[in-house]
Amino acid sequence: MIQPNIAALLKGPNFGTLTTLLEDGSPMSQVMWVDCDDEHVLINTERHRKKYKNVMRDPRVSVTVWLRDDPYEYVEVRGRVVDVIKGDEARSHIDTLSLKYDGVPYPSGRIKTERVVLKIAPVRQREFLRQPHSE
Repeated sequence: MIQPNIAALLKGPNFGTLTTLLEDGSPMSQVMWVDCDDEHVLINTERHRKKYKNVMRDPRVSVTVWLRDDPYEYVEVRGRVVDVIKGDEARSHIDTLSLKYDGVPYPSGRIKTERVVLKIAPVRQREFLRQPHSE
């Protein structure tokens, strides 16, 4: 289960950094749009992206999300990619994220390959918040 304060930051228009592991074990990080359900952190990407290939080989990841208005308030979720959502559900999810962050649906012309949603089950959750945040 995602802790309530962590879920609040994941559901808000706050950016996150996804860290995956390269073939040689070194970390690779990218700033991402983030989301969650009750149980998982959700990251939307495409099949041709390096981050997707990394998690298919090694599912261990870390996601750090900071409060948009105060980057000193942040949460970290370490976990494993336990499932991948594909098809219409993943395509619809990127529109939901685009509306949350940009206020418009995601442009179809920017999609190069199939959209996928990485479902990350938390192993460790930590929050660095000055005050509780509500959903």
